[in-house]
Amino acid sequence: MADAFMSDFATRAIAERLFFGYRAFTGDADRVLASRGLGRAHHRALYFIERAGSIPVHELLATLGITKQALTRVLRELMDARLVERRRDPTDGRRGILTLTDAGRALELSLLHAQRARIESALQRAGPSGSAAVHAFLEALMEPDDRERIGTTL
Repeated sequence: MADAFMSDFATRAIAERLFFGYRAFTGDADRVLASRGLGRAHHRALYFIERAGSIPVHELLATLGITKQALTRVLRELMDARLVERRRDPTDGRRGILTLTDAGRALELSLLHAQRARIESALQRAGPSGSAAVHAFLEALMEPDDRERIGTTL
């Protein structure tokens, strides 16, 4: 067996930083969501609907990588809260197109701003080359199909 690129210790050190960093990053938004009876699945749906402007249900399903049953529950709760609207696709009436309501856009923006503050603080502490290194590392960590889904503007 060939020598590993990294030791188990080094792998664990990075895994721990990813775990605790992700927990802190999502925690800011989680508190806002919890006050409305929502969670991370709702946040992810709001984020990707907003990012697309409008998105077919099947594309959101593929982007999130969750079951149709799980997405149905999340969308029902978001629609009941009047954060998301679903309309028929004009080219295929069997399909639905999702958009955020004004309230949905306002909530998504407040979540983004909460996370932006943490990202900006972390990048300032990481130094001038930190942003490029973080982008390169996280993109390398992604599955190839997901790399194609991300935005390219910084």
